[in-house]
Amino acid sequence: MKNYVLITGASGGIGFCFAKVFAEKGYNLILVARSKDKLDSIKKELEANYSVIVNIYDIDLTSSMAVQEVYDYIKRKSLVVDILVNNAGFGEFNAFLDSEWHRQKNLIDLNITALVEMTYLFGQDMKKRKYGKIINLSSIAAFSAGPYMSLYYASKSFVLSFSEALSEELKGTGVSVTALCPGPTSTDFEKNANMDNSAMFSKFKTSNAEDVARAGFNAAMKGKSIKYYGSMTYVFNIITRCFPRRVGRNLAKKMDSSEGKY
Repeated sequence: MKNYVLITGASGGIGFCFAKVFAEKGYNLILVARSKDKLDSIKKELEANYSVIVNIYDIDLTSSMAVQEVYDYIKRKSLVVDILVNNAGFGEFNAFLDSEWHRQKNLIDLNITALVEMTYLFGQDMKKRKYGKIINLSSIAAFSAGPYMSLYYASKSFVLSFSEALSEELKGTGVSVTALCPGPTSTDFEKNANMDNSAMFSKFKTSNAEDVARAGFNAAMKGKSIKYYGSMTYVFNIITRCFPRRVGRNLAKKMDSSEGKY
């Protein structure tokens, strides 16, 4: 039996950077994403550059049995997941009632349901072995309500709260849970979320995805329950703690909108 790091949403952005960081450290990988072509390319790159084994599994985690399929695949191959990185997720800038329901449902299924099920299945195995680490990707969006991105902000608040609670529950078990909360980061997120011209990405300095992944790696290795990354994240966290909630949601609306015009 070989021990592995399982990373969801590994075909690009922060997920791919997590794969690189763990490969550099000598960890074998199981990479999960929708695009088989991208996963094949990443597998070749990482195995060529690092002395690691890379398994790939292409699947859409929004489908009802997807997480169970991934879990069963790993069991069939007699692989052991020591570290789970729940990175897969997406957002969309649109008024909730003007958006298509299937998009909103997919967001819930990916950002929340898949993450929770992954954590439950692999977390139980970790607890039995008395060792494991889970990294859940939250966001600066966790600190406030987000008009025009209502479900995305709510999903990241859920991830932060869930991760904090689980971290406390698992103290003394050998299993740690880390919520990684980056600010705006240079990935394809803004393009996929229709936020190319948002003030968040056009007026503020974005973080490098690999730097975010390294920060998450280091925090998990130290057993930290929360890792904030980026100056904007620290500032926004302070604002939302020190001022009425309406200040945070109005600021979020301005930052997320086109050039801050709302």
